Amino acid sequence: MENKIFISIIAVTFLFAGCHDTNGDSDSKNKKGGKMKYEVNKSEEEWKKELTPEEYRILRQKGTEMAFTGALYKNHDKGTYVCAACGAVLFSSETKYESGSGWPSFYQPAKEGAIDEERDTSHGMTRVEVVCSKCGGHLGHVFPDGPRPTGLRYCINSASLKFKKE
Repeated sequence: MENKIFISIIAVTFLFAGCHDTNGDSDSKNKKGGKMKYEVNKSEEEWKKELTPEEYRILRQKGTEMAFTGALYKNHDKGTYVCAACGAVLFSSETKYESGSGWPSFYQPAKEGAIDEERDTSHGMTRVEVVCSKCGGHLGHVFPDGPRPTGLRYCINSASLKFKKE
């Protein structure tokens, strides 16, 4: 009986260790605080000065806005969605659709290489995080339940985007 309890405790410990949410490997950071693989590298203090508190929470701390509250969720204008942190072109209104998820959803990025994807094991699940390929800002997640032609749903936080109307 004691062995079963011990094994259960070990199993639970490993389970929770795998759920730990990190903001990246400290070895991959440069001295200013940004990841070296990105073109735009700024310290966290610089990001805090340039972004609103909500943008900072989402883009730099991997936060999520509440569903159905984002300013761009119901946007139906034609134009381009750019990164709120660095201005990189990310998505086009041509690929935006109503997913019913509560966040702006797109079935593909504006161009190849606009976004990077990273494995996200936070909150006890495995997902694919979407980040801006220019600055590494957290945008949201991508899921395999979108419409044709890609079958993908890029579920993006409004606060991580700015809209440039045509």
